[in-house]
Amino acid sequence: MFDRLEIKALPPGPRFRAQVRLWVNGEDVVEATVGEGGRGPYAADALPADRPSPLRATGEARRLELGEPECTGGCCGFLSAVVQRFGEIVQWSDWEVPWEGHSAMPYPPPELHFDASQYDAEVARAESDRWWQVYS
Repeated sequence: MFDRLEIKALPPGPRFRAQVRLWVNGEDVVEATVGEGGRGPYAADALPADRPSPLRATGEARRLELGEPECTGGCCGFLSAVVQRFGEIVQWSDWEVPWEGHSAMPYPPPELHFDASQYDAEVARAESDRWWQVYS
């Protein structure tokens, strides 16, 4: 069975610009891993208007920053995973999590496997839904 990705853009708050939250199988990956108060990538970076989203998976493996704790990634490290497409499967693996002392989850998430067509459709949907730009 494949994991299921949902991408949600959040309006800006008092501290951060509009951000993206990544939900896998109904769970907010950022909050589950870096704790309450952490943030996902900025929506303008994760869903740029002038080029494809870095969330798009290709055959070339690349590390993607997916979040950071409230104290910032420069302090305690970023939540990141290697994203790569293998035919009809998109894999997130080789997780790096912020330092254990600042993490709600002391261990990295498991390797995730998405059906490539569902993954691609969700990224395309998020790229085209630009409502958050009203706030930027």
